[in-house]
Amino acid sequence: MSFSSMMNDQLVLKKQNSEIVEGIKAAVTPNFIVTERHDVQIESGDLLVRKLPNGLEDTFKIIDPGFYQGMGRISSGYKVTYKKLGIPEAEAEVKNITYNFHGDNARVNNDSVDNSTNNVNSATEITEHIELLKSEVSRLIKGEQQKADALDVVDAIESQLTSEKPSKAVVDTLLAALPHAGSIATIGSFLLSVIAK
Repeated sequence: MSFSSMMNDQLVLKKQNSEIVEGIKAAVTPNFIVTERHDVQIESGDLLVRKLPNGLEDTFKIIDPGFYQGMGRISSGYKVTYKKLGIPEAEAEVKNITYNFHGDNARVNNDSVDNSTNNVNSATEITEHIELLKSEVSRLIKGEQQKADALDVVDAIESQLTSEKPSKAVVDTLLAALPHAGSIATIGSFLLSVIAK
């Protein structure tokens, strides 16, 4: 037996670890919520949110997830015991959720405006530009000794850029020792821009 035909509510699960799972089909009753979504982990303290046709939301705090194992024609799922939260309680619960972000420029602004400017230059970008610089030096310089000397300069630039505290003055001086070509100047400008002032 499947309860799928009775599951007319679309819920959003807001977990305590800030994970959000949308599109949970469920049946909300005055005493419990039933869902056949057994592929998500529903835990005590998580929130289930139902958007109402009038634009408002019902927020349910999970007291007991009540997982049940299916057998035969009965699917696995949850029979959740909950506490319905009023608007102030729901807002307080949502504000207590911890957000975990990773990566360049990862952040969240709650009730604030972010006027910051961020520059991110990953090691991959620097490596790509160093390789591009080596390629241009090899293409432009024909003499073997001059090419080897110029590639030594590029190695010194790379060493500076990958050091803990690269010197903009040193990198600028090293770049000036390379052939004066538009492509090298463009790559050099990028490499200088990655060094913090």
